[in-house]
Amino acid sequence: MTASSKRPVVVVLGGINMDLIGIAPRLPAPGETVMGSHFYTAPGGKGANQAVAAARMGGQVRMIGRVGDDVFGQPMLDDLVEYGIDTSGVAIDPDHASGIALILLDDSRQNHITAIYGANMQCGEQELAAAERALDGADALMLQLETPYEVSLQAARMANAMEVRVIWDPAPPLGLPPEAFDVLDVVMPNQTEAESLTGIAVAGVESARLAAEALVEAGASTAVVKLGDLGAYYATAEGGGRVSSYDVDASDTVAAGDAFGGAFAVAISEGMSVHEAARYGTAAGALAVTKPGAQESMPTRAEVEAMLAG
Repeated sequence: MTASSKRPVVVVLGGINMDLIGIAPRLPAPGETVMGSHFYTAPGGKGANQAVAAARMGGQVRMIGRVGDDVFGQPMLDDLVEYGIDTSGVAIDPDHASGIALILLDDSRQNHITAIYGANMQCGEQELAAAERALDGADALMLQLETPYEVSLQAARMANAMEVRVIWDPAPPLGLPPEAFDVLDVVMPNQTEAESLTGIAVAGVESARLAAEALVEAGASTAVVKLGDLGAYYATAEGGGRVSSYDVDASDTVAAGDAFGGAFAVAISEGMSVHEAARYGTAAGALAVTKPGAQESMPTRAEVEAMLAG
């Protein structure tokens, strides 16, 4: 560990999906069929991806969520367990299908995603009870928007009361009501999500700065705008700055933002500065795009630190 010898405890309340991934030269036009080249499945979901990213970075991770009692549910839990993640807070729902994400990758390896959240959106009192148990002794709570917003908000309030840092990734870009800013410590959007939250079109570093500062003005202690191959821009009440990305050969961009989030959460929980945590996040995101898939592309702590050293 760089800043602390203690392994941080990260609780993740979020989506657990099976990714159904196809590769084709381009997106089809309406009514058109485009011949693809490859298809594969991979466990995903923003919550589960971030849980794996944090575990690979050395965090002790407790996952809260819900899967269906179907062909995807138990295998997704088994995969999380293989990464050392505590899944005792994940319910198996007999009445709703597991969440899935339909992902099409084009020749540039940019991803186009349609998500059907299924059992994830049935999270409720059972998951809140599990979160209350999991937050005992935790360092950070990671949230997204692939489970009901009201559940995430209540979990964030619990975390606040227990003095646990709340890191909220507002994806998919559905927006965050003002009351969310009262209970989050870090808001971590990508460019599209930052525009959804602020109305500022984020096309580069300067617009990212404006968006990050607007999010701090809205009430976030820290805002981190992820910029893909441009790195990230962060802002706090004391100031902000940019962290550059790395020049890598991309296989696909699936879950790069989740790699960033998991690495950032572990680093900030170890006592690193926002700038240093964003460096870890950016390196993790860059490494993730060099491998196909979601969870299997999450880099190890050693890989991230080797990139930072290089």
